[in-house]
Amino acid sequence: MWDWFSIEWLSWQTLRSFVWAEKLYLYGIVGVPFLFLLRWLFYNRGQQKLGLSLSTFQLRTSWISYLRFIPPMFFSLGVICLMLSLARPQRVRESKEQFSEGIDIMLAMDISESMLAPDLKPNRLEAAKNVAHEFIKGRFQDRIGLVVFAGESFSVCPLTTDYEMLNEYLNEINSNLIKTTGTAIGSALATCINRLREVSSKSKVAILLSDGDNTAGTLDPLAATDLATSFGIKVYTIAVGGDGGDVKIDENTLREIAREGNGQFFRATDNQTLKNIFEQINRLEKVKIKDNVYRDVEDFYYIYLNWAVVFLLAAFFFKNTFIGNILED
Repeated sequence: MWDWFSIEWLSWQTLRSFVWAEKLYLYGIVGVPFLFLLRWLFYNRGQQKLGLSLSTFQLRTSWISYLRFIPPMFFSLGVICLMLSLARPQRVRESKEQFSEGIDIMLAMDISESMLAPDLKPNRLEAAKNVAHEFIKGRFQDRIGLVVFAGESFSVCPLTTDYEMLNEYLNEINSNLIKTTGTAIGSALATCINRLREVSSKSKVAILLSDGDNTAGTLDPLAATDLATSFGIKVYTIAVGGDGGDVKIDENTLREIAREGNGQFFRATDNQTLKNIFEQINRLEKVKIKDNVYRDVEDFYYIYLNWAVVFLLAAFFFKNTFIGNILED
């Protein structure tokens, strides 16, 4: 209750720490000296004064004569504190919370032997891994999972927002993880569907990265695409590799998957193109981030209102004692 009764509230350091809701009242503090100037002009000068002897002069110059300044001093402090109170000193604590509805993304990466072709540097697989790292870095609160496939497929990492862990899994991907040869695109897409079908997010995306040559697996890629569509999963496909060399690209399957899966097909013939493709997907599936700002406002006007009452009562008290009757200028 008596926390306000501390001289620290009147210190310059404390006053500087406040946010003032009604700053205009602070300018009223500058006008306090003018109150006494007006009083002197219209009151004191109009009064008749009585000339006194030397003894009076001695009284006026003694320390007792300065007591007459006590009432106006307390009155001034009271008015100043009243102005401070009207200015509404506050301390504002702000906290910002960012959130999004989030997108669930499964990234299916071909690790078959054909992905070791050196038309992308150092090879298709390593180039894809490097760009995937950059893609992960650009996401915010999206859950991302990782699937690898060759002659068969399996999930390396479930949907997660732990991007550090996801990058570690991505680093460990190599062509020796799956011994079965071939490229099972339909199985890879089915594995993505198993991870995405039961999630409740409004946006579910599968990104399939391969050389597009479906040579293994028992599930037809287009049948898997129809299944993905029924679960509201959008499918993007990326054909990786150039036309030259021993390894040829069959992009027709990936084009059809993207068309049926309500996504888009991309062709990456070099490292920069692959990077641009992931940046474009990043823009297409960018989550809307919302900011919630919470403001905790604490008012301290009552502190200075209490001080104003104390100072004004003190001024009134001293004005009605012998101090108020000491000769004035």
